Amino acid sequence: MQIRLSSPMMDYQMKAKATIRLKFSSEKQLRAVVDALTPEVSKPLAGRAKVALERQDAFLVLRVEARDTVALRSTLNAYLRWVGSIVNVVEVLEHSA
Repeated sequence: MQIRLSSPMMDYQMKAKATIRLKFSSEKQLRAVVDALTPEVSKPLAGRAKVALERQDAFLVLRVEARDTVALRSTLNAYLRWVGSIVNVVEVLEHSA
């Protein structure tokens, strides 16, 4: 099953791009990350970058296009920290049950 989500197109040229492919150890973690990040991808706060999420089996593919490398770095940092936080919360909940 593939799910593709992307932020609205912006009217300036994107100059920096990155693709990150993350493997998850459980379907529960992957589903939690996709569900949590969907609103962020759909309505980005800043207009300096656009993000696309694609789910491929046990992987989440995160594609970021940004106006410059500063925007690329900050967007990647934000999304990767969110992913890490979400996975940590799911692991705590799994071990406390």
